[in-house]
Amino acid sequence: MIRAVIFDLDGTVLDTEKIYRICWPKACAHFGFELTDDMYLQLRSLGRPFVYDRFREWFGDSFDYDEVRSYRKVIYEEIVQKEGIQVKPGAIEVLDWLKQKKILRAVATATDMERTMRYLGSLGLADSFDRICSAADCKYGKPAPDVYENACRELSIDPSECLAVEDAPNGIRSAHGAGIRVVFVPDATESEPEIEPLCYARIKTLNDLPEIIENER
Repeated sequence: MIRAVIFDLDGTVLDTEKIYRICWPKACAHFGFELTDDMYLQLRSLGRPFVYDRFREWFGDSFDYDEVRSYRKVIYEEIVQKEGIQVKPGAIEVLDWLKQKKILRAVATATDMERTMRYLGSLGLADSFDRICSAADCKYGKPAPDVYENACRELSIDPSECLAVEDAPNGIRSAHGAGIRVVFVPDATESEPEIEPLCYARIKTLNDLPEIIENER
């Protein structure tokens, strides 16, 4: 039986990956580096220290990740201030459904806690989760399993009794590594062939999640 569902945030609950997809190349270009779209797709949910290694591999030691990331945050906030943040289709409905079914709800995100709470609060979703966990508070971010292991501890639930909902390969690897069955809901790309074998199920939108859970009951 499923007793808890742990959600990734960006690209899964919040429709924000499209903003990052704009911001990262712009930030890199500002400092004289070209980040292609294929490169960006590899960054989704990638946490410390893996993201440092990836940029060093691409651009060498002259690339100052912290400086570029700080500038990326400025661009991101400008877009959010202008356009706001949208939730993914079915997110509000499935969170309400899980609450009605007394199934615990958690977040396991690569985003830091301050921004996570600010974005969820701006959408009225801060109280929609029983626990909110950030990989920024873990030694290793995604694709390491740390943040999902932490979420299970926070919920006092065994991983075998959880589902994780993810949109990106690094997040899927993280949840799978923690021993959690992963439901893949595509966002930036329709298919992720290299990680689909790690997934328990694939759905089109979050509206399809209740059927997956009901089949477990």
